[in-house]
Amino acid sequence: MAKIDRRIAKTRESLKKAVIELMADKSFDEITIQDIADQANLNRGTIYSHYQDKYDLLDKMIESHMDELSEMDEWACKLDWTNALVPFFEYFEKNFLFFSTMLASKGAPSFRTRLLEYIMKGFKGEIDRESGRNQDLSEDVMLQFTGTAYVGVIEWWIRNEMPYPPQSMAKQVGALLERSL
Repeated sequence: MAKIDRRIAKTRESLKKAVIELMADKSFDEITIQDIADQANLNRGTIYSHYQDKYDLLDKMIESHMDELSEMDEWACKLDWTNALVPFFEYFEKNFLFFSTMLASKGAPSFRTRLLEYIMKGFKGEIDRESGRNQDLSEDVMLQFTGTAYVGVIEWWIRNEMPYPPQSMAKQVGALLERSL
């Protein structure tokens, strides 16, 4: 993969930061390209040289975080629930501003949907059918239940300004997932 020029990376980071800061005060639909340009201290043309429009910028931001979470999935599947969840909760903590803004924003409901789809996809191969405890349950219902619960806990944790450290959250959520999947 080709390395991105530092100036381009810095400009894109500035634009992403500007969108998050603006979304803390108003819904995404109310934000204009000019608002983003002003907040990032760039001109409108610069935004359009990197993104088609504000929706493309938002989509790329979300995609970037989903890609990073997906990279963690590959090795996390080899661990028990608690150890597998620690890096995820640490990632949510490290990116608190992004996740708190996206989960609280009325202008970006698609984010929660994408996060739920990502989590349900990750849980798909984790349902225990061998012990017999989940044999009578529909996979769709189980995935919806556990995925929604997990996203709900993440939302609660972030909206309440992370009252427990990532390791504690991973231990508690891991125990609950172990019981249900």
